[in-house]
Amino acid sequence: MRHQKAGRKLGRTSSHRQALLRNLVTALLLHERIITTEAKAKELRRIAERMITLAKREDLHARRQASQIIMDENVLRKLFDSLGARFSQRAGGYTRITKLAYRAGDGAPLAAIELLDQAKEKEESSVKAKVKKALRRPGAKREGKQQKPEAKGREAKGREAKGREAKERSPKGREKAIPAKGKMRQAVSRGGSSPSEAGPSST
Repeated sequence: MRHQKAGRKLGRTSSHRQALLRNLVTALLLHERIITTEAKAKELRRIAERMITLAKREDLHARRQASQIIMDENVLRKLFDSLGARFSQRAGGYTRITKLAYRAGDGAPLAAIELLDQAKEKEESSVKAKVKKALRRPGAKREGKQQKPEAKGREAKGREAKGREAKERSPKGREKAIPAKGKMRQAVSRGGSSPSEAGPSST
């Protein structure tokens, strides 16, 4: 059982791992986007989101707690002055991880971790809303309706072709191909006289 063993060792001792994650979270908050391995990015996400949650509190105790992880005063100031206000209306999920290619040296899977920008997200959501409205316009529906008669016309042409084939195969169509001898025999059976049975013509 793997109880109470959360987190990744990352092939380092506890002190080395702690220093690594401190440097990563400082770089992420400073540049707002970094590229690292996928395992490190997933471990970094937990600490970075915890730092932003502390920044949203905006009190002295939260600042002292964050200063235990972030050693750079400029980054700490940016965290509490701008990042906390940016994510004040967001309840978690401040970062995004995007998987990239594999590293050329050792084949490790790379990933980009970045902070979400609410301004960009609003622009993207507005663009998506405009596209949805454009698709809901009556003109778009009419275009879809115009395609239906074309399909009906194709079906009608197919039905006409099938009807012609059926007429050719019907018994009425075969009667037209009966030779003249057969018609003469039918006339004799009905009581008429054929030209061979009639007497010689009087001259």
